[in-house]
Amino acid sequence: MIKLFNVSKRYGQNVALADINLRIRQGEFVFITGPSGAGKTTLLRLIFGAQRPSDGQILISNINLSRIRRAKLDLMRRKIGFVFQDFKLLPGKTVFQNVAIALEVTGERQAVIRKKTHQMLRAVGLSRKETLYPQELSGGEQQRIAIARAIINDPIILLADEPTGSLDPDITNEIMLLFRTINLRGTTLLFATHSRELLRDTDQRTIHLRHGQVVQETKPE
Repeated sequence: MIKLFNVSKRYGQNVALADINLRIRQGEFVFITGPSGAGKTTLLRLIFGAQRPSDGQILISNINLSRIRRAKLDLMRRKIGFVFQDFKLLPGKTVFQNVAIALEVTGERQAVIRKKTHQMLRAVGLSRKETLYPQELSGGEQQRIAIARAIINDPIILLADEPTGSLDPDITNEIMLLFRTINLRGTTLLFATHSRELLRDTDQRTIHLRHGQVVQETKPE
């Protein structure tokens, strides 16, 4: 599904990632962990195609991200969802509009947009708050909007960058349950976190980064 071969990323003299080799199977739930500055966000952005590696190759479903045209890259990125720690919601749009926009940019018909958005908001427990604005909701509810927006296009891959970093433990548990449900439906999920609490009892594969390198990998038995 996702393959990285000798991938490095440099910003001037700063080495963000160094000689990364990884294989993520279809349907896996993988934690990416490490301290701040370890390279977690850079790794997710490279897989998303938002940046290109300085060296090495990244393949998604055997498509080389460095060799496809920009238009095809944009089409492929529609099948990759991205959830951020700071939500990145549009404050001037309602809950419904924040989720629907992910379909609107693809040129989907309005009838389909309305139906799928209503369905998605029911799935994340926000059907009664469609007309509210993000600032009227709790942090956990805002993250649910962000997740709904990320998965409404039925992505084959979901990337999550510290999505629970600003949430309290109870809300974090609710959000993690939602992510696990999404993964059980077949979506490949890469989840970046520095939280030791999340990793303490996990049975998921975990990739540890430090100074841009993979220093340890633990796999479920």
